[in-house]
Amino acid sequence: MAKAVGERMGVVTALVRATFLVDAVYADSAREYGLTQQQGQLLCVLMPRPYGMSELGEVLGLAKSSLSGLVDRTAKRGLVRREADPSDNRAVRVELTEEGGRLADEFYAETCRRIERLPSGLADGEREALADLLSRVVRDNEVPPVFMVLNEDQG
Repeated sequence: MAKAVGERMGVVTALVRATFLVDAVYADSAREYGLTQQQGQLLCVLMPRPYGMSELGEVLGLAKSSLSGLVDRTAKRGLVRREADPSDNRAVRVELTEEGGRLADEFYAETCRRIERLPSGLADGEREALADLLSRVVRDNEVPPVFMVLNEDQG
């Protein structure tokens, strides 16, 4: 694809194209780890802690049947497991297995490395400004934590 030198974009075009760019990197990374994008998202969401099914559905924006299918397929691969919620015997929590945790760590680290390279043409100050602006957009729109906050000072 040819680069449009000096092409000026409005915020809508820039955000939509940036979304496609990040989505493509995420999809490529997932594919290389033998995951679907949705399985990659599920693993990343579960990295910090287990989630109840209804809470997980809200975070991922999935209907109950879609979420059940995703969890079933991922559980069949031995990456997640359903467990009884200790605070509510009627509820089920989803958590990473040992293998799922290992794969999630590797997938997350590689995906972060790839996305980190996307704004490589920006100066440090520009990168910081971009991060600040995008952080505000994410916070203002209350985007759920589908990807952990990376301490980029540690790499």
